[in-house]
Amino acid sequence: MGELGVLIVLTSILFPFIVIVGMLYILIPARMGVIAPFMAQVYRIVNHIVPWSLVGVFMLGVLIAIVKLQDLANVITGPSLIALALLLVIYTAARASFDPRDLWSLTKHSGISRDDIGNHKILNCHTCGFLSRHTDEHQSCVRCTTPLHHRKQNSLQATWALLAAAFILLIPANVYPVMTVIRFGQGEPSTILSGVSHLIESGMWGLAMIVFVASIVVPVTKLFTLSFLSISVHKKSVWRPRDRTLLYRATEVVGAWSMVDIFLIGLLSSLVSLDALSTIRPEIGAVFFAGVVVITMFAAHSFDPRLIWDNVKNQKIENK
Repeated sequence: MGELGVLIVLTSILFPFIVIVGMLYILIPARMGVIAPFMAQVYRIVNHIVPWSLVGVFMLGVLIAIVKLQDLANVITGPSLIALALLLVIYTAARASFDPRDLWSLTKHSGISRDDIGNHKILNCHTCGFLSRHTDEHQSCVRCTTPLHHRKQNSLQATWALLAAAFILLIPANVYPVMTVIRFGQGEPSTILSGVSHLIESGMWGLAMIVFVASIVVPVTKLFTLSFLSISVHKKSVWRPRDRTLLYRATEVVGAWSMVDIFLIGLLSSLVSLDALSTIRPEIGAVFFAGVVVITMFAAHSFDPRLIWDNVKNQKIENK
């Protein structure tokens, strides 16, 4: 299961490391009033990687694994668990206190004000928030060099293609087993639903609900929500545009928490490997489920919520 190992390493170790080192590279010189070389490019890379830096999700997977392992053996936690908890707290506090406006105030690009907008079309950079007048479709942000588009190109087509792939992968992800637990030479493969049922039978209701929500409710809800939003845009609906935008933002945020099941499988299979005495190994269903999670995250990023408001604007123009 090398593909699962690569995904876990990227999202729990490599990407958080790149985000932390990249931000330190930018912020330490900025603290001294100096612009770091290639600051815009580094900030752009960090901004794209942040949604895939899943320290909090990995921490939840560790806690669930500890509770799950209590059923197999006595678990003695080590200092790395404390370090991981401190990392999560400090990492979250750092992201909450960071204001990119303070960083970009060091540059000479202040953007345009509301008074200067007038009747001009405005392009907003989703990386650094810079506002600029729309001159052509292929211009780049003068502050962070991100390519700018009035709307994401082929947004609906890309979203529908990714959703179709996710719907297809969702079937084997729930039909095929995700892991096999062997105790004293006996055991059988278990799917996501059978794993939840086993947790309920063992009296672990809270843990069962966490796994059920993260592994079943969140992926399915995300697929149907993105499908609903795409259909509403295609049908040129003007129904509650603000609520639909908030629904999209919520879907974009919670989607990554489905990775907790992948982290749990990776942790359990690496910790419990005692041959016939007690062994947990991942199965093919985990690969399909990981594909569903990754593809739905790409689908959420490819959807352009500004399309929701275009229909409202067009209807106002037609009414006039």
